[in-house]
Amino acid sequence: MKIVIQIVLWVVIGVLGYFVYQSVYGPVEFNKIRDKRYIDVVEKMKDIRDLQLAHRNIEGNYEDNFDDLLKFVDTAQFVITQRRDTTFLDEEYRKIYGVDKYKEDVVIDTLSFASVKDSIFGSSDRYKDIMYIPHTDKKKFEMDAGYIEENGNKIPVFEVKAPKDVILADQDKDLLVQEKQIKSVDGVDGAYIQVGSMKQVNTNGNWPKNFGDN
Repeated sequence: MKIVIQIVLWVVIGVLGYFVYQSVYGPVEFNKIRDKRYIDVVEKMKDIRDLQLAHRNIEGNYEDNFDDLLKFVDTAQFVITQRRDTTFLDEEYRKIYGVDKYKEDVVIDTLSFASVKDSIFGSSDRYKDIMYIPHTDKKKFEMDAGYIEENGNKIPVFEVKAPKDVILADQDKDLLVQEKQIKSVDGVDGAYIQVGSMKQVNTNGNWPKNFGDN
């Protein structure tokens, strides 16, 4: 009986030790994994935002479909222009008054073209899987685009979201619940990492600088 009691006590000690370890080091490990994954997600979101801004620059709107956004990367080009001031003789004024008068104007010259792909990604092909959330089994970002009305004008907007439930799906569920409720200047508030908005004109992300430039 003495041996049995000792074995039971060692088991109890082991179980208690495990729970103590989990309560102390579990959150530490969770935060390390969270931070690494958030940084990777933010980097990809910044690429998506760059593409969306290029799309609006060239096409006049944002895109709500990743397949069409990829086609845009492969085919679209920026126009490289030069703006210069010039003056010219106002012939009409000269005919009427017999006096030379020069008018000022701005001339925009087209210099060349540059592909969107090369401008944003250089020689990298990372854009080919831009729709997938890092550290997941090819789960896609939620992306939407459209217009909102402001002062009687329709203004293009877009929004890209990655649920924390998806980014941290394999982590401790209790810590994940706490993470979704976080309110902190050093954390990502709410249940999503997000860039852009469908409710207001905004191309910023909801992450702090410790996860990437905004």
